[in-house]
Amino acid sequence: MKMNAGIITSKLSETRKFYIDKLGFEIVFESEWFLLLSTPGGKSNIAFMLPDHPSQQAIFQSEFAGRGVFITVEVENVDRIYEEIKSKDIPIEVEIRKEQWGDRHFAIVDPNGIGIDFVTNKLYD
Repeated sequence: MKMNAGIITSKLSETRKFYIDKLGFEIVFESEWFLLLSTPGGKSNIAFMLPDHPSQQAIFQSEFAGRGVFITVEVENVDRIYEEIKSKDIPIEVEIRKEQWGDRHFAIVDPNGIGIDFVTNKLYD
């Protein structure tokens, strides 16, 4: 079993630019109303779709309201990714930190209001 998330948004072009230009994601499939992206290396996908598209059923029509969703991106070296993100002038919402349960992480927000949490899960001294 494999799971992918999909976000319904009117900000398709801003989302495309952010994930590709800023985060290095790659296009798997693209049309005028749908965008399927993969993480660098192709291990995971995320989809974005315009709201109210006539080809879609009612449950896939409403636009995401911009709150209450986060994505976790697990990386080998969160400190390196943190420096890369900072160098691209992407605002950091949660500064890099070590948690007592073993995560070392930081977070940013995408154009849709989705929190993106970059995490390395290791127990640090």
